[in-house]
Amino acid sequence: MTSPSRLVLRFISGKYQGGEIPLQDAQELVVGRASDAGIVLVEEMVSRRHARFLLASAELTIEDLGSTNGTFVNGEKIQKVALKEGDRVLIGTSILKVVSGDTASASRRKMEPPRPSVAPRGPARSMSGAIEEIPLPDLLQLLGSSKKSGVLVITSDDDVGKIFLHRGIVTYAEINEDDVPPLKAAIRILAWTRGTFDFDPPEDRTLPVTINLSVQELLMEGLRQIDELNALRHKLPDLDTRLIVPHPLSPPLRELSPTEIEVFQLAFNHGHLAIVLNKSQATDLDTTQAVIKLINAGYLRKG
Repeated sequence: MTSPSRLVLRFISGKYQGGEIPLQDAQELVVGRASDAGIVLVEEMVSRRHARFLLASAELTIEDLGSTNGTFVNGEKIQKVALKEGDRVLIGTSILKVVSGDTASASRRKMEPPRPSVAPRGPARSMSGAIEEIPLPDLLQLLGSSKKSGVLVITSDDDVGKIFLHRGIVTYAEINEDDVPPLKAAIRILAWTRGTFDFDPPEDRTLPVTINLSVQELLMEGLRQIDELNALRHKLPDLDTRLIVPHPLSPPLRELSPTEIEVFQLAFNHGHLAIVLNKSQATDLDTTQAVIKLINAGYLRKG
């Protein structure tokens, strides 16, 4: 176990993102909205005395102090638990990660425990951070367990993905507002490993509830599909590959499944693999399996 004198609390989301608080043995830090708290977080989701960190006898613990909205460690609502290096704590819109002094970056700003003298003006800042610091599955687990409502906006390279939640239930998802089926979009976003995120309030627009899965259900299904899809990627042509239907077509269409017929028709109508993947109502995994079979069996060829 890391020496208690070397433990650090790193803010990886929230108002103090990027800041680190070194901990000392026999130190107690109360987190809350009260001005006399050790770490003052002035926001609606945080109670006056929300939680308490205690570093003593070679062990760091956190205890919820009867907060209204709860304290979460690695996605689980807790009363009192021991923390270890790598654990993530969600309090309000702030996520703190337990790191060792050895891994705390010299370039990061060391800070005294936050103690603002007045409440911030204007609208509350969204929860934000980098998905290199907190992978999307972990972040979604935290949001789902705390039953949050809002829009998780992920910006990665040239793409912007959105996952919509209502009281911890995933209801909709989109990428670049393209016409990609919502569940397919959500699973694609789960595979992103670089970029930034913001958890914003619910958007003022009406969207169809087309997913309606708990975060846990989405993660179980999504991560399974991502693993299987990664194992097939070496068999799939490049996304800009043109798919051509041979003429004459020798193999009989009656031997194809409904999903394979749909993918065949999309290839006939649109030609490019990227368009086929986007327009197919089947998952990326099922569509990929169908494309590979259609090419190998002679229904399609690469242009």
